[in-house]
Amino acid sequence: MIEAKSLTMYYGATMAVENVSFRVEPGEILGLLGPNGAGKTTIMNMLTTQIIPTSGTAVVNGFDVLEEPLRVRASTGYLPETVPVYVDMEVAEYLRFVGKARGLGKARLEERLEWVVEMCRIRPVLRRLIAHLSKGYRQRVALAQALIHDPQVLVLDEPTSGLDPLQIIEIRRLIQELSGSKTIIVSTHILQEVEAVSHRIVILNEGRIIADGTRTELQSAVMPLPTRVISLEGDPLEIERVLKEIPNVRRVEPMVRTSETGPAAFRITMEPGGEVWKHLARSILDHRWLIRDSWMETPTLEDAFIHLTRSSSGGNR
Repeated sequence: MIEAKSLTMYYGATMAVENVSFRVEPGEILGLLGPNGAGKTTIMNMLTTQIIPTSGTAVVNGFDVLEEPLRVRASTGYLPETVPVYVDMEVAEYLRFVGKARGLGKARLEERLEWVVEMCRIRPVLRRLIAHLSKGYRQRVALAQALIHDPQVLVLDEPTSGLDPLQIIEIRRLIQELSGSKTIIVSTHILQEVEAVSHRIVILNEGRIIADGTRTELQSAVMPLPTRVISLEGDPLEIERVLKEIPNVRRVEPMVRTSETGPAAFRITMEPGGEVWKHLARSILDHRWLIRDSWMETPTLEDAFIHLTRSSSGGNR
């Protein structure tokens, strides 16, 4: 549904985006994640034909952004970070204005207006001036304008910026509901947002893609081998020696102890697909060690994001 092909954008001598390529499949929610200044908004502006790339191109719903920009716009609903509303208009008046600008006939416009009012939950404010709306309702109205013409593609730039926790939950719910019938790109620098709604994540840093995959795939980039942490009561030196001798154990790392007399914790890195637990259980029984705790260690998306951005920046961030 969306394919970016080596998108590159320079502002004068300043590189904003370089050689960015990715695909978004129908019904997929793609999260564009990156620190401020990573190039997320520039990519969205190129995809929605707001700016022309220095080089490269993109195809949206089968239309090239350079060759058929009007068809791309007709296929796309765009919610930029700065909410695009006319504050001196009533909500219903504004949405009808946008619908007419999108070429909707009277009957179709009223049908779509009723749909976005229900979907975005803005009926209580339909006859109010946009200037008098809360930040949350303005965001919903802005989302309604992006949906009024029933686009196949939805591009959302920081859609929950400035919202309170309840409003954020509502917008997340709405994005997830819309993914059943639309292809969506969500841009954000907030890890919790991309984690909450995205099927797949593209991480950007300094204008370049540094990772592309599901949450699980990105986490595996930080910790590619299965890892277990176990806390045992016994002689720490003996425990470490025995653990290292267990088949399929690649590495044993002692962890910081809370006290000299307390249990000792170890991080055990295992070979992929190797059987460890049975041998570990037998060793614990044979040495009569007491298990205080044990869990499989899984990196968070935050761990993956920090690792990948630092690696791509040469460790300078």
